[in-house]
Amino acid sequence: MEITAAMVKQLRDSTGVGMMDCKKALAETNGDMEAAVDWLRTRGLAKAAKKADRVAAEGLVGVATAGTKAAVVEVNSETDFVARNEQFQNIVGNIAKLALDADGDAVKLGEMPFPGSGHSVSAELTEAIAKIGENMNLRRTQTVEVTDGVVESYIHNAVKPGLGKIGILVALESTGDKAALSALGKQLAMHIAAAQPQAIAPEELDQDVVARERAIILEQVKESGKPADIAEKMVDGRMRKYFEEVTLLSQVFVIDGETKVADAIKNAEKDAGAPIKLTKFVRYALGEGIEKVESDFAAEVAATAGVK
Repeated sequence: MEITAAMVKQLRDSTGVGMMDCKKALAETNGDMEAAVDWLRTRGLAKAAKKADRVAAEGLVGVATAGTKAAVVEVNSETDFVARNEQFQNIVGNIAKLALDADGDAVKLGEMPFPGSGHSVSAELTEAIAKIGENMNLRRTQTVEVTDGVVESYIHNAVKPGLGKIGILVALESTGDKAALSALGKQLAMHIAAAQPQAIAPEELDQDVVARERAIILEQVKESGKPADIAEKMVDGRMRKYFEEVTLLSQVFVIDGETKVADAIKNAEKDAGAPIKLTKFVRYALGEGIEKVESDFAAEVAATAGVK
């Protein structure tokens, strides 16, 4: 029997399963829609699809390094309990290693073969959803690389090596001593975890964000009733303070609480024996930017029981 696009769409709409799996199910059942649904259910795919609209804001951040290249990924689950599941941890660890070749492309990473499975990363997550019973998704990934120097990683709140709640990558370009560079990179990564800089320098900040911040400060200054020339100086002064707070090189280094990060890097050049340039950093905090739905457990129980 010919499997039409309309049939595939109908099955997808009724189950929420991906198009390719729906097409395969229809082919295996000779176009029988009910049998195709059962085929998907027996493989856990339909069950997984039912969970796909549930908010997944927990999970793990994973990092992996290989020479002068490193990758970070965020894989989400619905609860922290799953993040402590060994199967889930192994999946995230393997995905982080694969991410080294994905060049920051989450779609590409999802399509890559998952080790020892015979299927893709996305398919492995789908199977895990069916087995573990929670929605999961590969949210994002990024890679960092240097030509000469080091890329250091750091995991905060680690549940095991390379896996935790916050993941940091730091790239240092330098011909200097690698041990000295590595030590500096580790310290910078810990600083970034704690201080949460938004960019390396002011020119790298999102200019829409900068403009919005300036507009807010300007309105605050206007309310003070200061003359225009003084008000403008006040705005400039507060913007300088803003840049010092959110840009990495201008922040006070948390390691000693005194030195600016830019100066700490300059001081480290003596031990490294060569100039050092911080070219990039990445900071992934688990679940940041995901809108979490606050549930009322009592209301849920009442609704289930039919109590109004």
